[in-house]
Amino acid sequence: MTEFVRHLEGTCAVVLDSPHSGTAYPQDFGHACDPHLLRRAEDTHVERLYSFAPALGVHWVEALFPRSYLDANRALAEIDESLLDGPWPGERPRSAAELAKVRLGKGLIWRLTDDGLPLYERRLSVAEVSRRIAQCWQPYHEAVARSIDAAHAAHGYVLHINCHSMPSVAASHATDHPGLVHPDFVVGNRDHSTSSQALADWLCEQLRGSGHEVWLNHPYKGVELVRRYGRPAEHRHSLQLEINRRLYMDEQTLEPHAGFDRLQGVLRDLIGRLVALDPRRL
Repeated sequence: MTEFVRHLEGTCAVVLDSPHSGTAYPQDFGHACDPHLLRRAEDTHVERLYSFAPALGVHWVEALFPRSYLDANRALAEIDESLLDGPWPGERPRSAAELAKVRLGKGLIWRLTDDGLPLYERRLSVAEVSRRIAQCWQPYHEAVARSIDAAHAAHGYVLHINCHSMPSVAASHATDHPGLVHPDFVVGNRDHSTSSQALADWLCEQLRGSGHEVWLNHPYKGVELVRRYGRPAEHRHSLQLEINRRLYMDEQTLEPHAGFDRLQGVLRDLIGRLVALDPRRL
Protein backbone atom coordinates (compact mmCIF):
# COMPACT_ATOMS: atom_id res chain seq x y z
CA MET A 1 0.00 0.00 0.00
CA THR A 2 1.23 3.47 -0.92
CA GLU A 3 -0.09 6.94 -0.18
CA PHE A 4 -2.20 6.70 -3.34
CA VAL A 5 -3.14 2.99 -3.62
CA ARG A 6 -4.78 0.54 -1.21
CA HIS A 7 -3.75 -3.05 -1.90
CA LEU A 8 -4.88 -6.09 0.06
CA GLU A 9 -3.46 -9.45 -0.99
CA GLY A 10 -5.90 -12.33 -1.04
CA THR A 11 -5.76 -16.12 -1.06
CA CYS A 12 -8.25 -17.10 -3.76
CA ALA A 13 -8.19 -16.76 -7.56
CA VAL A 14 -10.40 -13.64 -7.67
CA VAL A 15 -8.92 -10.15 -8.05
CA LEU A 16 -11.09 -7.02 -7.79
CA ASP A 17 -9.87 -3.52 -8.54
CA SER A 18 -11.59 -0.13 -8.28
CA PRO A 19 -9.66 2.55 -10.20
CA HIS A 20 -12.23 5.37 -10.04
CA SER A 21 -13.60 5.50 -6.48
CA GLY A 22 -10.81 7.57 -4.91
CA THR A 23 -11.73 10.68 -2.93
CA ALA A 24 -8.33 11.90 -1.64
CA TYR A 25 -7.75 15.03 -3.72
CA PRO A 26 -4.00 15.86 -3.86
CA GLN A 27 -2.92 19.38 -2.91
CA ASP A 28 -1.11 19.83 -6.21
CA PHE A 29 -4.24 19.18 -8.30
CA GLY A 30 -4.63 22.88 -9.13
CA HIS A 31 -8.00 22.49 -10.84
CA ALA A 32 -10.41 25.38 -11.47
CA CYS A 33 -13.58 23.33 -11.26
CA ASP A 34 -16.46 23.09 -8.78
CA PRO A 35 -15.43 20.26 -6.41
CA HIS A 36 -18.96 18.84 -6.49
CA LEU A 37 -18.69 18.41 -10.26
CA LEU A 38 -15.42 16.55 -9.79
CA ARG A 39 -17.07 14.30 -7.20
CA ARG A 40 -19.64 13.32 -9.83
CA ALA A 41 -16.79 11.97 -11.97
CA GLU A 42 -16.04 9.35 -9.32
CA ASP A 43 -17.34 5.80 -9.15
CA THR A 44 -18.81 6.91 -5.87
CA HIS A 45 -19.09 4.27 -3.10
CA VAL A 46 -17.87 1.39 -5.28
CA GLU A 47 -15.20 0.59 -2.69
CA ARG A 48 -17.96 0.38 -0.04
CA LEU A 49 -20.13 -1.86 -2.19
CA TYR A 50 -17.31 -4.43 -2.33
CA SER A 51 -16.09 -3.97 1.25
CA PHE A 52 -16.97 -7.60 2.02
CA ALA A 53 -14.52 -8.94 -0.59
CA PRO A 54 -11.25 -9.21 1.43
CA ALA A 55 -13.01 -11.38 4.03
CA LEU A 56 -13.74 -13.89 1.22
CA GLY A 57 -10.03 -14.14 0.41
CA VAL A 58 -10.35 -11.87 -2.62
CA HIS A 59 -7.41 -9.72 -3.74
CA TRP A 60 -8.39 -6.03 -3.60
CA VAL A 61 -6.79 -2.97 -5.25
CA GLU A 62 -8.27 0.51 -4.84
CA ALA A 63 -7.17 3.91 -6.12
CA LEU A 64 -7.26 6.53 -3.37
CA PHE A 65 -6.63 9.39 -5.83
CA PRO A 66 -9.58 10.70 -7.88
CA ARG A 67 -10.20 9.75 -11.46
CA SER A 68 -10.18 13.39 -12.58
CA TYR A 69 -6.60 13.79 -11.27
CA LEU A 70 -5.36 10.75 -13.21
CA ASP A 71 -7.34 7.94 -14.79
CA ALA A 72 -5.66 4.61 -14.03
CA ASN A 73 -7.93 2.94 -16.58
CA ARG A 74 -6.26 4.76 -19.47
CA ALA A 75 -3.14 3.85 -21.39
CA LEU A 76 -0.02 5.95 -20.86
CA ALA A 77 -0.25 6.96 -24.53
CA GLU A 78 -3.59 8.74 -23.96
CA ILE A 79 -1.97 12.12 -23.37
CA ASP A 80 -3.79 15.32 -24.33
CA GLU A 81 -0.93 17.60 -25.32
CA SER A 82 -3.24 20.62 -25.48
CA LEU A 83 -3.14 20.56 -21.66
CA LEU A 84 0.64 20.74 -21.46
CA ASP A 85 3.17 23.56 -21.33
CA GLY A 86 5.57 21.70 -23.60
CA PRO A 87 5.92 18.64 -25.85
CA TRP A 88 5.27 15.26 -24.25
CA PRO A 89 8.40 13.09 -24.28
CA GLY A 90 6.59 9.77 -24.07
CA GLU A 91 4.03 7.83 -26.08
CA ARG A 92 1.19 9.58 -27.89
CA PRO A 93 -2.29 8.30 -28.74
CA ARG A 94 -2.37 6.10 -31.83
CA SER A 95 -5.43 3.88 -31.91
CA ALA A 96 -8.90 5.16 -32.79
CA ALA A 97 -10.10 4.45 -29.24
CA GLU A 98 -7.22 6.38 -27.66
CA LEU A 99 -7.72 9.33 -29.99
CA ALA A 100 -11.48 9.34 -29.33
CA LYS A 101 -11.05 9.58 -25.56
CA VAL A 102 -8.48 12.36 -25.88
CA ARG A 103 -10.87 14.28 -28.15
CA LEU A 104 -13.60 13.88 -25.50
CA GLY A 105 -11.23 15.39 -22.93
CA LYS A 106 -11.04 12.04 -21.13
CA GLY A 107 -7.46 10.93 -21.61
CA LEU A 108 -4.99 9.90 -18.93
CA ILE A 109 -5.34 13.42 -17.47
CA TRP A 110 -8.82 14.86 -17.89
CA ARG A 111 -9.31 18.15 -19.73
CA LEU A 112 -13.13 18.30 -19.42
CA THR A 113 -15.77 17.13 -16.97
CA ASP A 114 -18.49 14.73 -18.07
CA ASP A 115 -20.60 17.79 -18.87
CA GLY A 116 -17.92 19.42 -21.01
CA LEU A 117 -16.60 21.99 -18.50
CA PRO A 118 -12.84 22.65 -18.45
CA LEU A 119 -10.96 21.36 -15.39
CA TYR A 120 -8.07 23.81 -15.64
CA GLU A 121 -7.41 27.47 -16.29
CA ARG A 122 -3.71 26.78 -16.68
CA ARG A 123 -1.29 24.58 -18.59
CA LEU A 124 0.05 21.55 -16.76
CA SER A 125 3.78 21.08 -16.73
CA VAL A 126 5.29 17.98 -18.26
CA ALA A 127 7.00 17.40 -14.92
CA GLU A 128 3.77 17.34 -12.90
CA VAL A 129 2.07 14.96 -15.32
CA SER A 130 5.12 12.69 -15.14
CA ARG A 131 4.92 12.86 -11.34
CA ARG A 132 1.25 11.85 -11.35
CA ILE A 133 2.11 8.84 -13.48
CA ALA A 134 4.94 7.82 -11.15
CA GLN A 135 2.92 8.31 -7.95
CA CYS A 136 -0.47 7.01 -9.09
CA TRP A 137 -0.62 5.08 -12.38
CA GLN A 138 2.50 3.00 -11.94
CA PRO A 139 1.88 1.79 -8.35
CA TYR A 140 -1.75 1.07 -9.16
CA HIS A 141 -0.88 -1.11 -12.14
CA GLU A 142 1.95 -2.75 -10.23
CA ALA A 143 -0.50 -3.75 -7.49
CA VAL A 144 -3.04 -5.16 -9.95
CA ALA A 145 -0.34 -7.09 -11.83
CA ARG A 146 1.11 -8.45 -8.58
CA SER A 147 -2.24 -9.80 -7.39
CA ILE A 148 -3.09 -11.27 -10.78
CA ASP A 149 0.27 -13.02 -10.96
CA ALA A 150 -0.05 -14.31 -7.39
CA ALA A 151 -3.56 -15.67 -7.96
CA HIS A 152 -2.53 -17.35 -11.19
CA ALA A 153 0.58 -18.89 -9.62
CA ALA A 154 -1.43 -20.29 -6.72
CA HIS A 155 -4.46 -21.59 -8.64
CA GLY A 156 -3.52 -21.96 -12.31
CA TYR A 157 -6.12 -19.37 -13.31
CA VAL A 158 -7.27 -15.91 -12.27
CA LEU A 159 -10.64 -14.15 -12.39
CA HIS A 160 -10.13 -10.38 -12.49
CA ILE A 161 -13.10 -8.02 -12.21
CA ASN A 162 -12.48 -4.33 -12.91
CA CYS A 163 -15.15 -2.61 -10.78
CA HIS A 164 -16.99 0.52 -11.95
CA SER A 165 -20.23 2.45 -11.70
CA MET A 166 -22.10 4.40 -14.36
CA PRO A 167 -24.71 7.16 -14.28
CA SER A 168 -28.28 6.19 -15.09
CA VAL A 169 -28.06 8.35 -18.24
CA ALA A 170 -24.78 8.95 -20.11
CA ALA A 171 -23.56 12.55 -19.91
CA SER A 172 -22.63 14.66 -22.94
CA HIS A 173 -18.84 14.24 -22.72
CA ALA A 174 -18.53 10.96 -20.84
CA THR A 175 -18.97 8.46 -23.65
CA ASP A 176 -19.55 7.93 -27.35
CA HIS A 177 -23.24 7.39 -26.51
CA PRO A 178 -24.44 10.63 -24.82
CA GLY A 179 -27.99 10.44 -23.51
CA LEU A 180 -28.09 6.65 -23.48
CA VAL A 181 -30.24 5.24 -20.66
CA HIS A 182 -28.13 2.56 -19.03
CA PRO A 183 -29.25 -0.88 -17.81
CA ASP A 184 -28.59 -2.14 -14.28
CA PHE A 185 -25.25 -3.72 -15.23
CA VAL A 186 -22.88 -3.78 -18.19
CA VAL A 187 -20.34 -6.59 -18.47
CA GLY A 188 -17.38 -5.94 -20.78
CA ASN A 189 -14.58 -8.16 -22.04
CA ARG A 190 -13.63 -6.33 -25.24
CA ASP A 191 -15.64 -8.66 -27.44
CA HIS A 192 -14.32 -11.80 -25.69
CA SER A 193 -10.67 -10.87 -26.09
CA THR A 194 -9.93 -10.40 -22.35
CA SER A 195 -11.94 -13.33 -20.97
CA SER A 196 -13.63 -16.39 -22.34
CA GLN A 197 -17.09 -15.90 -23.78
CA ALA A 198 -18.33 -18.63 -21.45
CA LEU A 199 -17.22 -16.66 -18.39
CA ALA A 200 -18.78 -13.42 -19.65
CA ASP A 201 -22.05 -15.26 -20.34
CA TRP A 202 -21.90 -16.89 -16.89
CA LEU A 203 -21.46 -13.50 -15.22
CA CYS A 204 -24.37 -12.00 -17.15
CA GLU A 205 -26.65 -14.91 -16.28
CA GLN A 206 -25.79 -14.72 -12.58
CA LEU A 207 -26.85 -11.07 -12.53
CA ARG A 208 -29.94 -11.64 -14.63
CA GLY A 209 -30.89 -14.39 -12.21
CA SER A 210 -31.07 -11.75 -9.47
CA GLY A 211 -33.67 -9.86 -11.50
CA HIS A 212 -31.46 -7.28 -13.20
CA GLU A 213 -31.13 -6.02 -16.76
CA VAL A 214 -27.63 -6.79 -18.05
CA TRP A 215 -25.93 -5.81 -21.32
CA LEU A 216 -22.73 -7.34 -22.67
CA ASN A 217 -20.02 -5.22 -24.35
CA HIS A 218 -22.35 -2.27 -24.95
CA PRO A 219 -21.85 0.58 -24.41
CA TYR A 220 -18.76 -0.30 -22.33
CA LYS A 221 -16.41 -3.02 -23.55
CA GLY A 222 -13.66 -2.47 -20.98
CA VAL A 223 -10.57 -0.30 -21.28
CA GLU A 224 -6.93 -0.45 -20.21
CA LEU A 225 -7.17 -2.53 -17.04
CA VAL A 226 -8.84 -5.46 -18.78
CA ARG A 227 -6.96 -4.98 -22.06
CA ARG A 228 -3.62 -5.00 -20.29
CA TYR A 229 -4.15 -8.04 -18.05
CA GLY A 230 -6.73 -10.24 -19.77
CA ARG A 231 -5.14 -13.22 -21.54
CA PRO A 232 -7.81 -15.93 -21.55
CA ALA A 233 -5.67 -18.40 -23.48
CA GLU A 234 -3.43 -18.43 -20.37
CA HIS A 235 -6.45 -18.73 -18.01
CA ARG A 236 -6.08 -15.05 -17.09
CA HIS A 237 -9.61 -13.68 -17.38
CA SER A 238 -10.35 -9.96 -17.03
CA LEU A 239 -13.82 -8.42 -17.21
CA GLN A 240 -15.19 -4.97 -16.53
CA LEU A 241 -18.38 -4.67 -14.47
CA GLU A 242 -20.38 -1.43 -14.56
CA ILE A 243 -23.14 -0.86 -11.99
CA ASN A 244 -25.90 1.70 -12.52
CA ARG A 245 -25.62 4.27 -9.73
CA ARG A 246 -29.38 4.65 -9.42
CA LEU A 247 -29.43 1.17 -7.87
CA TYR A 248 -27.63 2.33 -4.74
CA MET A 249 -27.35 6.13 -4.46
CA ASP A 250 -28.93 9.50 -5.12
CA GLU A 251 -27.04 10.74 -8.17
CA GLN A 252 -27.43 14.40 -7.17
CA THR A 253 -26.50 14.29 -3.48
CA LEU A 254 -24.19 11.24 -3.89
CA GLU A 255 -25.69 9.73 -0.75
CA PRO A 256 -26.47 6.00 -0.62
CA HIS A 257 -30.16 5.13 -0.45
CA ALA A 258 -32.11 2.07 0.69
CA GLY A 259 -31.05 0.09 -2.37
CA PHE A 260 -27.40 0.04 -1.24
CA ASP A 261 -27.72 -2.91 1.15
CA ARG A 262 -29.83 -4.89 -1.32
CA LEU A 263 -27.29 -4.37 -4.12
CA GLN A 264 -24.39 -5.22 -1.83
CA GLY A 265 -26.12 -8.51 -1.05
CA VAL A 266 -26.37 -9.28 -4.78
CA LEU A 267 -22.68 -8.53 -5.22
CA ARG A 268 -21.69 -10.59 -2.18
CA ASP A 269 -23.55 -13.60 -3.57
CA LEU A 270 -22.01 -13.04 -7.01
CA ILE A 271 -18.43 -12.80 -5.75
CA GLY A 272 -18.97 -15.78 -3.47
CA ARG A 273 -20.00 -17.86 -6.48
CA LEU A 274 -17.07 -16.47 -8.46
CA VAL A 275 -14.64 -17.54 -5.71
CA ALA A 276 -15.99 -21.10 -5.99
CA LEU A 277 -15.84 -21.13 -9.82
CA ASP A 278 -13.16 -22.83 -11.89
CA PRO A 279 -13.47 -21.21 -15.35
CA ARG A 280 -11.70 -24.17 -16.96
CA ARG A 281 -14.86 -26.20 -16.35
CA LEU A 282 -17.30 -23.81 -18.04
